[in-house]
Amino acid sequence: MTDETWNNEDDAALAEAASSEVVEETPVSQEEEYLKALQQLQADFENYKKRVVRSSEEAGDRAAGNLINKLLPVLDAFDLALTHFSETETDEAKALIQSRGLLLDTLNKEGLTRIDETGAAFDPTIHDAVMHVPGETPGEQVIKTILRAGYIWKGAVLRPAMVEVQG
Repeated sequence: MTDETWNNEDDAALAEAASSEVVEETPVSQEEEYLKALQQLQADFENYKKRVVRSSEEAGDRAAGNLINKLLPVLDAFDLALTHFSETETDEAKALIQSRGLLLDTLNKEGLTRIDETGAAFDPTIHDAVMHVPGETPGEQVIKTILRAGYIWKGAVLRPAMVEVQG
């Protein structure tokens, strides 16, 4: 045996300390653990659903943007035909103008914005300056002529407008 002797007071103190620790750290019941796990699983599933919806919307917007990008030469052809037939009053010219307007209106409703404003301030993020002429006001650069229209699709520039800048 050892030199240490235990008395009943030491045993009582140890038992009291051990029981107070157990009372302070009440164990979580199995039902509460299952409830917490279920709530976490439900939150994870809701986040997953939101990610899937957002991802599919982004994929649809990208696909639509690619289609619009492929239609830009068609819009350019309509613009050239419009300038060519602008002075004639034939039925073909009227049909062409109506077809162009219908196509542009439909694409505008889906989120396409045309950049073709003359007299606006030059913005290098949406304009591509290919010509420059001196202006009356120094330091001020404005769009004098639109050589080819630009397009914005849902906030992103598909193609900058090719412009002549004055100033």
